[in-house]
Amino acid sequence: MASGARLRRRHYAVLLSLLLGVLLPVLLVAGYLWLKAADQYASTVAFSVRTEEAGSPLEGLLGIPGISGSSSSDTDILYEFLQSQKLVEDIDAEIDLRAIWSKPTGDPVFAFDNDGTIEDLVEHWNRMVKIYYDDGAGLIEVRALAFTAEDAQLLAQTLFEHSSEMINALSAIAREDAIRYAREDLNEALDRLKTAREAVTKFRNANQLVDPSVDLQTQAGLLGTLEAQLAEALIEFDLLATSTREDDPRVTQAQRRIEVIRDRIEAERRKLGLAGGAEGGADVYANLFGEYERLVVDREFAEKSYTTALATYDAAQAESRRQSRYLAAYVRPTLAESSRYPERPVLLGLAALFIFLVWSTLVLVVYALKDRR
Repeated sequence: MASGARLRRRHYAVLLSLLLGVLLPVLLVAGYLWLKAADQYASTVAFSVRTEEAGSPLEGLLGIPGISGSSSSDTDILYEFLQSQKLVEDIDAEIDLRAIWSKPTGDPVFAFDNDGTIEDLVEHWNRMVKIYYDDGAGLIEVRALAFTAEDAQLLAQTLFEHSSEMINALSAIAREDAIRYAREDLNEALDRLKTAREAVTKFRNANQLVDPSVDLQTQAGLLGTLEAQLAEALIEFDLLATSTREDDPRVTQAQRRIEVIRDRIEAERRKLGLAGGAEGGADVYANLFGEYERLVVDREFAEKSYTTALATYDAAQAESRRQSRYLAAYVRPTLAESSRYPERPVLLGLAALFIFLVWSTLVLVVYALKDRR
């Protein structure tokens, strides 16, 4: 029968390497975590970007309220902003992140080196501030760590305030753009209206006419009156011609009256054909009337455009008076009562697993090299 296996020198070497390469480092890590690593406190804040959508006047009459929804694009921007160097610099300038995170002494792993650069501070920020983003619901949850509960809450509160300011700035930019465009349209409409009114005034001054249509009606009425008088004069002449002698002075007077009325009708007709009379050499009355109608149409169009632009500008101003975007916190910055970080058992387990995997790999490599000899 085969004799029992005996431990050889290489087996003792493996056990010794296990003690020195695995157990000893694990004990060192455990000693550091429980004896040197400073306690960390967590403060949680959660929020989302909300957007107010104003309803139409008809919806207001029907009692339908405005719609409040989340804006995914603004939330994406905010998510990137929370990891930016600009935010870290602003918060550091306000509450002194370097002093907050460098409080523990003798903890080079979790404490921040107060002489570190801004890049080091941003890297430490990403370790101490965890951001969880649900892009489907548009919700952001932030967990801020510090070495005192008050510092952690202060950090979370300051982060929320800066995030709210950033969202308000985006809303202000959008409102200012809307007002600026509406103001430009209003100024253009006002200039167009002034130009149209000045053109009508110049036309009236040049032709000594307030409204050609009114003058035309007056001339037409005068012409109709003269034609009615001519008809009466002709009837009177016919009656005198049939009842008196040809040398009767009344016949001569009636004939003279007919001629005068006809001359006046002819003169009024020429006046309708030529504005200001033929001797004035002015434009034909119909052309002047057409030019005036064109100017009036331009003025009316400019007035309607100005009214529309003014209403749009007023609506843009009314929209700017309210905050269309805002940051809604559904979890306010919390104040921790106990230290939950660093998660020592989890860190110790991960460190032990990593050390054991490294040791196992080295042992396998050594044995593989020996087998090749």
